[in-house]
Amino acid sequence: MTDANRDHAAAVTRGEGRAGATAAEQAAACDYSIEIRNLSLWYGAFQALLNVNMRIRDGLITGLIGPSGCGKTTLLRALNRINERYGNVTTVGQVKIFGRDIYDPAVSLPELRKSVGMVFQRPNPLPISVYENVVFGMRMHNRRSKLSGAFLDEAVEQALRDVFLWEDLKDRLRTRATDLQLEQQQKLCIARLLPLKPHVILMDEPCSALDIDGTKAIEDLMLGLRGRYTIVIVTHNMAQARRVSDDCIFMLLGEIIEHSATKELFLNPRNSKTADYIEGRYG
Repeated sequence: MTDANRDHAAAVTRGEGRAGATAAEQAAACDYSIEIRNLSLWYGAFQALLNVNMRIRDGLITGLIGPSGCGKTTLLRALNRINERYGNVTTVGQVKIFGRDIYDPAVSLPELRKSVGMVFQRPNPLPISVYENVVFGMRMHNRRSKLSGAFLDEAVEQALRDVFLWEDLKDRLRTRATDLQLEQQQKLCIARLLPLKPHVILMDEPCSALDIDGTKAIEDLMLGLRGRYTIVIVTHNMAQARRVSDDCIFMLLGEIIEHSATKELFLNPRNSKTADYIEGRYG
C-alpha cells in the first residue's frame, strides 16, 4: 500500500470514509487508487466515452490498449481533467481518486494536477535549465519563503536520482533541457513531477518518440516507480503492455471491452473482440 493509500485508510479508520459504507467496503476501497462510475464524455456532438466503469488498483501499472481513436487518451485525460482545456467538452459521471470525486465543483484543478501528473507522447521540457525544470512545479505551488536553496538542491538531486539521471546530469544542471537527448528529456519530464509528490502518474504513449534503447530506459524507469505510484499508461505497443503492465484494459469505440490482469488478458481473453485485437486482426 502506498503512503497516499495509507493516509486514505487512516481517514477511513477515523470515520471519514464514504457515508453508509461497511467496514469491509471501506477496506476494499483502499486497494484502488481510481474508481470510475458511468463516465461519458462528448467533444461537441461526438461521444468519445460511453458509460465507462472501472477500478484501477493502487501502486500498480495499468495499461490502456486499443486501436487508434478508441478513446484511450480521452480516458487518460479525464483522470486529471485535461480534456477541459480543449473546449466544447461535456463530461458526466464520476471519477474518484482516493475517494474524492475529481469532478466535484469544489476541486482545485491546480491541486488535482499536482497529485495526478501527466507525461505526454513527445517530451515537453521547458526551454530553461535542467535544474529549473525540476523545481518549476515546486515554485508554482509553494511560497518562495519555503523554498530555500538547500531544499531545492536536495529535491533536484532526489528527483534526478529517482529517474536515473543524476550521474549523467549532476554537472550539467544549468544545461538547457531542450538540448538533452530525447530519452533524457522524457525522464526529466517525469522527474519534474516527482517533487510535487503525485499519487498517480498518467503516461500517454511515453515511448512513441524514442528508439529501442530509449524505450527500454523508460520502461525500466516505470518498473522502478511501480509500488510508489499508481501508473496508467496508454500504449499501442502490445509487447510493451505485456512487459510493463500488471493489469490491462482493452478499449474499443469509447467502451471498456475487457479489464483484467495483463497475463490473463493476453493468454485467455474473455471477449472475442479482445482476442481479435491482440492477435492483430485489426487495429
